[in-house]
Amino acid sequence: MTTFYYSNPICLEHLVPAGHPERPDRMKALEAVFEHEHFNTLVRHLAPEAAAESVLLAHPESYLAKIRAAIPETGFSRIDSDTTASPRSMEAALISVGGAMAAVDAVFRKEADNAFVATRPPGHHAEKTTSMGFCLFNQAAIAARHAQKAYGAERVAIIDWDVHHGNGTQDIFYDDPSVIYCSTHQMPLYPGTGALRETGKGNIFNAPLSANDGSDHFREAFKTRILPALEETRPDLIIISAGFDAHHRDPLAEINLVADDFDWATGKLMDIAGRYSDNRVVSLLEGGYDLVGLAESAAAHVIRLQEG
Repeated sequence: MTTFYYSNPICLEHLVPAGHPERPDRMKALEAVFEHEHFNTLVRHLAPEAAAESVLLAHPESYLAKIRAAIPETGFSRIDSDTTASPRSMEAALISVGGAMAAVDAVFRKEADNAFVATRPPGHHAEKTTSMGFCLFNQAAIAARHAQKAYGAERVAIIDWDVHHGNGTQDIFYDDPSVIYCSTHQMPLYPGTGALRETGKGNIFNAPLSANDGSDHFREAFKTRILPALEETRPDLIIISAGFDAHHRDPLAEINLVADDFDWATGKLMDIAGRYSDNRVVSLLEGGYDLVGLAESAAAHVIRLQEG
């Protein structure tokens, strides 16, 4: 497999107050682990900055204007109780969008089989008109819309294994059966969405897990809820909202996964992509707040992307 890796040091300059879990050290931990010889074949790219108008693929113009207005000249501005912006946050957020769009371009143009985009801020909590949960723009949703608009993708699947439900992605596609959204997540937990009864137009597949469920329950949810939905959909593109905060070391949740679980789930999604999507998988970094757990899990995920 040819795997592209997108990152950009400007994402380190999306600054957060001391003690905030979504901190620049997360990217530093990933950069360090990807220096290992296992990743010598990764094709590395600087994630480009998207045009601001790209945000309009998933958010209205009024929302883009609101985020622009929230960017401070110095220090921090608070967007909600746990989402902040600093002077280069807009640039970092547009790079996160640009990396996701570039990854979609690469897999549809057959330059790569799959791609991992390691940028920040994350995106899956950003609803159509509301920023929350550390997220400014929903790059998974924008990537899906880009695949539809630029490449005529008829069926896009977004699989979200972040331990927190991706309320933003669900909100954006709740009434749109051209995109299916599948999520494993801990419940009850922030943001409080993700119940089984939330099904949209038959395109939303939530698989909530309880605290301390662990590997067996996670894999069973994948086998019985997520994979059958993908088999039925036969997607043209698989996008992964790859949060690694379900790792047992993570301080924000209690789904006690290990790195091997992310390897396993990646392999299952690659099997689907091999049958229906011409191998096209685009993976976007979401959560993961213990640096050791994040590095171990992302490494297992990317090794599987490379090896198939």
